[in-house]
Amino acid sequence: MSKENRETILGEVKKIICNDRNEQYGEPEDTFSLIADYWSAYIKHNCLPPDSVGDMDVIGADDVAIMMVLFKLARIESSYRESRDSYIDAIGYMSCATDIAHPASEKEKANADN
Repeated sequence: MSKENRETILGEVKKIICNDRNEQYGEPEDTFSLIADYWSAYIKHNCLPPDSVGDMDVIGADDVAIMMVLFKLARIESSYRESRDSYIDAIGYMSCATDIAHPASEKEKANADN
């Protein structure tokens, strides 16, 4: 693989997660938090013994991003590594997971805007 190809791949990921998906769905961490709420409710109701977790959240936004990476890895495996889009999506989800787990400081945000 060449440096140019990696730059192309990262450019595609950046376009998807910073432009296309943001315009379509809003900020990923907001969507992932909502998904986490839905998944937590489902797991509490359908997968865990009654009263085993109380009001605690089972899944957080960062878990959703990581679980979506796992979903994409399964897609890659089941498509015999043919699905280029799943690779791009997995990189995008991991980027979102990193951003949620390690948010940029205000100084880093200001430097990125310049």
